[in-house]
Amino acid sequence: MKLQKKNLLAQKRRWRIRKTVRGTAARPRLALKMTHMHLYAQAIDDDKGVTLVSLATTSKDLRGQKLRPTVGGAGTFGEAFGAKAKAAGLTTVVFDRAGRRYHGTVKSFADAARKAGLSF
Repeated sequence: MKLQKKNLLAQKRRWRIRKTVRGTAARPRLALKMTHMHLYAQAIDDDKGVTLVSLATTSKDLRGQKLRPTVGGAGTFGEAFGAKAKAAGLTTVVFDRAGRRYHGTVKSFADAARKAGLSF
C-alpha cells in the first residue's frame, strides 16, 4: 500500500514536469532513466515521436566499463552520451529529469553532458 502511494506520487511528478518539458527537432528532450542497476538516456523529438540518439549502460560499447548509477558512473555515462549526441549533430537539448531531484547522479550526469558539449 505504501509502495503504491509512493509510485503514484512519483508518476504525478513525472506528468507535472512533462507538461512543460517538450522536445522539438531543433531542441530535443534529453530523458534520463535510472534503475538500481543501469542508466538509460535518449534524445527525443516529441513533435515527430522519434528517438534521435539513445545510449544505455547495457549498450555494447559501454558494457565493458560496468557503469552503475552512482555519481561517478553517471558522470562517465554523461560524457559518453554527450559525445554521441555531438556526433549526431545535437548541440542544445531540454533536460527531462523524470521527477528526480537535481542532485547526486542526476546533477553528475547533467554536468558531464554539458562538459561534453551539450547545452541546456
